[in-house]
Amino acid sequence: MSSTTLWYLSRSSGIVATVLAVLALIWGLLFSSRETGNRLRPAWWLDLHNWLGGLTLAFTIVHVITIFADSDAAIGVAQVFIPGTASRSTWAVTWGVLAMYLFAIVTLTSVGRVKRKLPRRVWHWIHLSSVGAVVITGLHAYQVGTDRDAVVFKAGLVVFAGAAMYPAAIRVIGLMTRK
Repeated sequence: MSSTTLWYLSRSSGIVATVLAVLALIWGLLFSSRETGNRLRPAWWLDLHNWLGGLTLAFTIVHVITIFADSDAAIGVAQVFIPGTASRSTWAVTWGVLAMYLFAIVTLTSVGRVKRKLPRRVWHWIHLSSVGAVVITGLHAYQVGTDRDAVVFKAGLVVFAGAAMYPAAIRVIGLMTRK
């Protein structure tokens, strides 16, 4: 496969992973705040949230594999798995590595068998780290992405951040009024 093809695959899989992560976050916040309405069953909302999270991890893995396979990217095994080891764009790559780990931990601890073995409070805190993962994914994309100066990228970042703020605010307000 040519380096150009790998670059496009890496770039597109990273964009898709980011969009899926934001959608999973929005879906999860709406579901957990019980603002999903009465038309669809809660199991449907949870299944879709889990599916979006799983797809996020899958596209993140594709992103990492394709960037590793691209010889022009100069990303080695150490840079893929150890934060802070990239020779260029150290912080940008570090954000990506940390986001990858957080997505993996959140997704894998949400698998039924694993989730049942964890105390509910521990699982909840692990799951909340997905908010941080989405934020640092945005940092990663902004710092290392080739489209960071494009108007479409900046507008998309603002739209996704705004879209995530609404369900986050509903969730926080709901938590404050329960106490």
